[in-house]
Amino acid sequence: MNIADGGGTPYPEFRLRLPGGGPEARGRLLTEKGTNGSQKFVVLAGSPARPEVVPSFPIRMPSSHRLRQRLIDEGIITDSATWPGWLETAEDVECNSPSAAAEILVGRSANGWLEWKSAEGHPLSDYLDQVWWGPNRAWLVRGSNVSGLDLVRRLWLPEGVVTLQARHLRQDIDQGVSKDRLRAAVEEDYASTATYNQKVQLVEELHMFLSRMRPGDTMCTISGGRLHVGKITGEVERIPSEDGRADLRRPVDWAEQGHAYEDLPETLQQKLSAQHDVVDLTMVKDLIDGLGISDEDLIEEAEATAGDPSVEIPALAARRELELPDPTDDLAEELLVHDTAWLREVRDLLWDERQLVLYGPPGTGKTYLALKLAEFLGGGPEQVKLVQFHPSYAYEDFFEGFRPQEDPQTREVAFRLTAGPLRELADLSSREGNRHIPHFLIIDEINRANLAKVFGELYFLLEYRNKSVRLTYSGDDFALPPNLFVIGTMNTADRSIALVDAAMRRRFAFVELSSRTEPTSGLLRRWLAKEGRAAEPADLLDALNARIDDTDFRIGPSYLMKKGVYRDGGLERTWRTKILPLLEEHHYGEGVDVEKRYGLTVLRESLG
Repeated sequence: MNIADGGGTPYPEFRLRLPGGGPEARGRLLTEKGTNGSQKFVVLAGSPARPEVVPSFPIRMPSSHRLRQRLIDEGIITDSATWPGWLETAEDVECNSPSAAAEILVGRSANGWLEWKSAEGHPLSDYLDQVWWGPNRAWLVRGSNVSGLDLVRRLWLPEGVVTLQARHLRQDIDQGVSKDRLRAAVEEDYASTATYNQKVQLVEELHMFLSRMRPGDTMCTISGGRLHVGKITGEVERIPSEDGRADLRRPVDWAEQGHAYEDLPETLQQKLSAQHDVVDLTMVKDLIDGLGISDEDLIEEAEATAGDPSVEIPALAARRELELPDPTDDLAEELLVHDTAWLREVRDLLWDERQLVLYGPPGTGKTYLALKLAEFLGGGPEQVKLVQFHPSYAYEDFFEGFRPQEDPQTREVAFRLTAGPLRELADLSSREGNRHIPHFLIIDEINRANLAKVFGELYFLLEYRNKSVRLTYSGDDFALPPNLFVIGTMNTADRSIALVDAAMRRRFAFVELSSRTEPTSGLLRRWLAKEGRAAEPADLLDALNARIDDTDFRIGPSYLMKKGVYRDGGLERTWRTKILPLLEEHHYGEGVDVEKRYGLTVLRESLG
């Protein structure tokens, strides 16, 4: 049946099914607007209400909680004679919005624009013009410094609104405007008052505020070091402002308590650090929804909402902690590491710093150890990507840049923005469902490239993981995901190590793999014992390294950890073709007879 509201516009009667297969409430939408700017909604007399509320209700929706409690105290919501165990409205109840009407009945946060449905099952939002489709989103609008004033404290929180300056925008631009029409209007209206880049950004921000936000969306803002969260409860209003500070306005039901910025999850801090006045926070909406609420309250709220305890709770899933598993004795045995405690220390360094470099002479197993450790900590090779730096490696190769690509249909070649290995791995690790899984980027020979050139603005992010930066090519706001770890390997015999500056050293933890210290010094001996071979190669290697004064040129054990070394003549062949040439290069121009000093015959004689 259709019920005409006070303005004569017909709306159907809307119904709301209470949680757990409970009875149905009934109500109707009015064209008259409430104090917060939303269309009012009337809950009809005789509608059932849930007898209890979820624990988070007073925190998340304080105004609806107060209204419900007042109605109970006044006997307007009372024990139901029709549905034993439920409450019931004794008379019609006029609410400021469909969401408030739903919340006083179900005792939890609710999106009335979607939860109130017609008899045919269509949501209330279908009957309103210019409402953005799809699931609810989350937004950040900045207001702590608008023309030198903190509008958040002076206006937004006290009056329950959020505003956006649109001083020069023509009056006929309304809610639901297309981006193309808005772009043309901004280009003309701000022709002499804004730069090209300012106009591009203004179009994006105005379009989000006018056409993408909708009732039920989450709204965030920052003031005084605290994040304030609320729900949009109505449509856009155009409020003329002489000083140009508050031209566009939306009603918002703000929670009473804010959240300390330094206590927010790192992923949320990254998104909040984007330098725009309006930011889409939908990617971290689940984190926002769970702020200030315990796991137990989230579970109880989900059960009250869905009635099915097996349904995954998005806010709870978003909280899943990132963990690096503890190295085991089995891993130490597999890697032939002398002590599991050494592996735990490396794991702890990664956890604290997020970036680590394994450095040492050639043949000390740096790359092998980095790969195996990353696969163990990440849960498999799928979470590990390896790149190798070289002198011509650049930012465009490593992160993103324009590269020639052929169109498969026209066969024409054009330059297109292409992601590099770091951007690909960052996108993978930040996907929903992946954020609690460690991902690793292995950079082999990290000191062979011009690091400042390769990393560019990413150098900043290596140190400030809770921040984001504007990217050079795409212009996107980018942050390194908290679950992305970097392990580099560095050959100390390569004199390009001098290119590693103090900035690089400050951003990475450094772990030495050298023949003079464990786990490298005894690695070959442990490997030979595991393979059931004689210890002579380990004795020869120790004798060889004892004769090399420069520790960066001592020979690593991996040269002698290959099956070919132990075929007939293999040791002699490896010594002649692999090890002695390295030492020839080391002593180039010094007149040293390498064979007489480092040859197998000489070393065997020295061992008796």
